[in-house]
Amino acid sequence: MKDYVKWLGHAAFELMLDGKRILIDPWIRGNPKAAVKLEDIEDVDIILVTHDHGDHLGDSIEIAEKFDAKLISVYEIAVYASNQGVRNAIGMNVGGDIEVDGLKIVMTPSLHSSERGCPVGFIIVGSKNTVYHAGDTGFFSDIKYYAEVYPIDVALVPIGGVYTMNPVMAARFVALFKPRIAVPMHYGTFDVIEKDPKEFKDQVERKEPTIRVIILGIGDKLEL
Repeated sequence: MKDYVKWLGHAAFELMLDGKRILIDPWIRGNPKAAVKLEDIEDVDIILVTHDHGDHLGDSIEIAEKFDAKLISVYEIAVYASNQGVRNAIGMNVGGDIEVDGLKIVMTPSLHSSERGCPVGFIIVGSKNTVYHAGDTGFFSDIKYYAEVYPIDVALVPIGGVYTMNPVMAARFVALFKPRIAVPMHYGTFDVIEKDPKEFKDQVERKEPTIRVIILGIGDKLEL
């Protein structure tokens, strides 16, 4: 099956890399912009959770239990998930990397907050494509060093402001590490994070025109 990235709304994504289906921050129930219902979720191999706010931890535990999927997050969230009955909860920490189902998963920093552990991002390295989910983050520059080791094909970047970077800072962020494609996320779900993704696209084109910005509609699939 061909690699793809599908936006499920807010910060939730479905990825297919090397034949493995990955969910990131699958907040479905209660998400006013969710592209699917929980019963629409197909078999899942891996779930990645960036932090434990309700709009990110979301339905991860229920989905992991249903499909016996591997739930990967910062150590404290993995312990919590295990205590909730998840059989395959895997904890790691910032800067660490693990091999899961033939994929390399690298945990990156994220400047945000979390009740359990620290917020994180993920770089997922497949045989043909590498995808970076920044999580909920403010601007930081260390990501350029991670990208030197793990060149990023697709970057999923928050632009909503208030709780994360706004479009201007998000454009500066991706210009640091120059992914092949940048996809804006975490905007428009609520009035407080209502932003125009075209502003992000315009800013990126000014700062680093080699980056292709793709604005996905909710439920859209980007084939890689």
